[in-house]
Amino acid sequence: MKFNLASCAARKGFPPRASSNFQLAALCCGMIFTPLLAHSNDWPHWRGPNQNGTSTEKTWTSDWPTEGPPIVWKALVGMGFSSISVAGERAVTIGNANDADTVFCLDAKTGKEIWKHDYPAELGDKYFEGGTTGTPTIDGDFVFTLSRWGDVFCFKADSGQVVWNRNLAKDAGARVPGWGFGGSPTVHDNILLLNVGESGMALDKSTGKTIWQSAAKDSGYSTPLPSLENGKWAVLLGSEKSYLAVDLLTGKQLWSIRWLTQYGVNAPDPIPDGDRVFISSGYGKGAALLKITGQPEPEVVWKSKVLATQLNSSVLVDGFLYGLSGDGGDDAPLKCVEYATGTEKWSYPQIGTGGIIAADGKLIVTGSKGELLVFAANPAETKILARAQILGGKCWTAPVLANGFIYCRNSRGNIVCLDVHK
Repeated sequence: MKFNLASCAARKGFPPRASSNFQLAALCCGMIFTPLLAHSNDWPHWRGPNQNGTSTEKTWTSDWPTEGPPIVWKALVGMGFSSISVAGERAVTIGNANDADTVFCLDAKTGKEIWKHDYPAELGDKYFEGGTTGTPTIDGDFVFTLSRWGDVFCFKADSGQVVWNRNLAKDAGARVPGWGFGGSPTVHDNILLLNVGESGMALDKSTGKTIWQSAAKDSGYSTPLPSLENGKWAVLLGSEKSYLAVDLLTGKQLWSIRWLTQYGVNAPDPIPDGDRVFISSGYGKGAALLKITGQPEPEVVWKSKVLATQLNSSVLVDGFLYGLSGDGGDDAPLKCVEYATGTEKWSYPQIGTGGIIAADGKLIVTGSKGELLVFAANPAETKILARAQILGGKCWTAPVLANGFIYCRNSRGNIVCLDVHK
């Protein structure tokens, strides 16, 4: 696929203030570590180093100039909502243009293209703008991706060479859900976990061969989340009609709770804490805290519409959930809710359906119109520490913090890399 960066740069999407101080580049979709160049503050896959939307990074600041943090580089990668994975010197993401998905691997500090790979893929704009949704996963010397239409790839991280690839709809009989597959690949030891089928799928990460596979029914849109339950590894995920857990090694169902959300959009990842699991979805459905008892159905500790996260998961900080509650618009508030009880502590209005991560006692939030905000993660008060308009257009993708830089993206594929080093 030919992708003209010069012509793409002329499209709207970046705020005017940023036009003078950036280096244009195509976003490098396979941010990888070749000789192991991993940094301690990498963000190598969806929801960060621990798959909980939280980083331990402290080498960043929310003390920004009035116009916002400096923009180091920009890129345009095509339509979609895929986030960015960062490991060592590389950043990886995916976008769609001209009936093809392209995986970009960029230099994380300069935006210079390292490699890219494209393959045929429909835009899929029936219900929304379309484009890519899943985020690449960087695992050592390899990068894994899953497309909305079931194309799964393993790339060499240093070169982008394809190690193996499959289309699971064609060769495994997997059913593509209404919005296409939305979860990102998850690596656990030698297993590649995918939210494909009624209760997930596992492949050998070295060869792509199937280890186990669930029934050919609609999946949900969450990313598989490994979690220890009674000393054994389980996988938590959302399906079309439930949230559930399966044995990681065999795919055998451990528990399930019926969870009917409009259009089957069970997208936010569950948030486990000990023997409890928080689940939430949008369209007015709300949230629940479950207690895992070893029975086929967990105990419901509380259930409420206090927090209805449509797309991006909340983050859990010191016993309190922080999340954006609302559906596909600009009015969604940021809420603080006590994990154990479901009690709302505060609500800040009109952030919109954006994304949220946490680091060093702070919340990094993107609003649906491209504003970047930093809040104190404090249940006692609502306190904004910093804010800046860093993108235009629709911004549903969660921000990423890695090694002193914040990476943000909008639906048109405009990406900005911001310097927030202390």
